[in-house]
Amino acid sequence: MFYHLLYPLKEFMSGFNLFQYITFRAAYAAVTALLMSFFLGPYVIKRLKRTQVIEKISQYAPKTHQRKTGTPTMGGILILISVLVPTLLWAKLTNPYTWLIVFVTAWMGILGFIDDYLKVVKGFSKGLVFKYKISGQIVLGIIVGLLLYLFPLAPEAATQTSVPFLKDYRIDFFWLYVPFVVLVITGASNAVNLSDGLDGLAVGLVAVSAAALAGMCYVTGHMKFSGYLNIMYLPGSGELTVFCAALLGACLGFLWFNTYPAEVFMGDTGALALGGALGMLAILVKKELLLIIVGGVFVAEALSVILQVAYFKWRGKRIFRMSPLHHHFELKGWKEPKVVVRFWITAVLLALLTLSTFKIR
Repeated sequence: MFYHLLYPLKEFMSGFNLFQYITFRAAYAAVTALLMSFFLGPYVIKRLKRTQVIEKISQYAPKTHQRKTGTPTMGGILILISVLVPTLLWAKLTNPYTWLIVFVTAWMGILGFIDDYLKVVKGFSKGLVFKYKISGQIVLGIIVGLLLYLFPLAPEAATQTSVPFLKDYRIDFFWLYVPFVVLVITGASNAVNLSDGLDGLAVGLVAVSAAALAGMCYVTGHMKFSGYLNIMYLPGSGELTVFCAALLGACLGFLWFNTYPAEVFMGDTGALALGGALGMLAILVKKELLLIIVGGVFVAEALSVILQVAYFKWRGKRIFRMSPLHHHFELKGWKEPKVVVRFWITAVLLALLTLSTFKIR
């Protein structure tokens, strides 16, 4: 919004020329998101406590988690506000990339909100029935996949994706593109949701991924940088940098309240929205395969659950002491903050590896 209101004023005052630069607007989107989180956080937490929107810890969780019972949840509302409002304030509203990422994030946030509401407010222990939750994710994937298939933002690479470490090589999914989009969005949202089990873990991991994706979006939408790095150039995709910056700011702001010991949990409202956003960002800049690397910790968390369930059904034994993976390390004797920080460090290393693929080709 600010771009459309203030950039035309450059004719009268040269300083307004700054609003044309993505880097300037991205920086202030991050600051806006961070400040909104700081100012709204205490109010949201107090409101959740007053209305008894509190977490009920599962009896199957590690015993050390039982003390968390009564902590406010559905804090993802704060994340959604702190991501979407700054994006709409600082991004170009005529850019289709902006509206697609806002649409996906809001959809997933609403889906997560329904799940949290049924679980916490209405007292349904399982929240939104799994088949309905997965159906909501799949329907979103189909809608987005069809939009990108029928009305591609980059017609020359409509159903293609980049391949890490290989120069000038792309995979074309053709008619399988829509199922591929469904897989990425559904997989990313559920992987982040599974990782949301320790104070500050998921939101910190998303912050790292958002920072890496901001770099990917910027160079992908920049003709000179993409040409120099010999990567796919997608006009207009650089505007997603503003969203990534807002996402980073919102995550850091929420982490202020969610760090150990957490004052509030994000719930599915935040986890599904954040995961869906990461998946959609990768889709829009054609870096879906790189998402496996930059989100490697999320992948490991999701795989630990899949392997644990499959192996137990096959052999009646467990591979891990408990899944997802973060609980395995807890039961090995690692303190919760140590697990979280070590997972963050791993995420940073994976993010650096991801960015290095632009030169290692």
